[in-house]
Amino acid sequence: MQTQSPLPSVSQLKAEARLLRRETQNQGRPVSHSAALERIAEYYGFRDWNTLRARASAMKALQIGMQVEGRYLGQPFTGVVHGLAACGSRGHQRITLQFTRPVDVVRFESFSSWRQRVSAVITACGRSPQKTSDGQPQLVVGPRA
Repeated sequence: MQTQSPLPSVSQLKAEARLLRRETQNQGRPVSHSAALERIAEYYGFRDWNTLRARASAMKALQIGMQVEGRYLGQPFTGVVHGLAACGSRGHQRITLQFTRPVDVVRFESFSSWRQRVSAVITACGRSPQKTSDGQPQLVVGPRA
């Protein structure tokens, strides 16, 4: 089980941006500090630096038994982390969720497919790298507010 926060601290993120600036400078393609911060945000799957900074500042480490909320296959859910394990070297985790109420993952009126427990791989920012047909992450999860 991974016990550290899924996102690096803000100071670590800024250090990554400084390293990126140094690397691009050495390659003869310098970027501004703000551009480096934006690239770091994009790398972690966020639309901009301000969003990443806010999430990194507020992020609590996911833990077994923690109350969570999010979206699974486009459907909102609340639930509990049932299992959590490190997966690979890029900060990915394998998470198993037990939904509070079953979630219908089919969007057709004439057919239903209910899920109450699911497993998926998520990135450091709580999003699955796999996408649905409309380009959205299959799973987005975070601590319950």
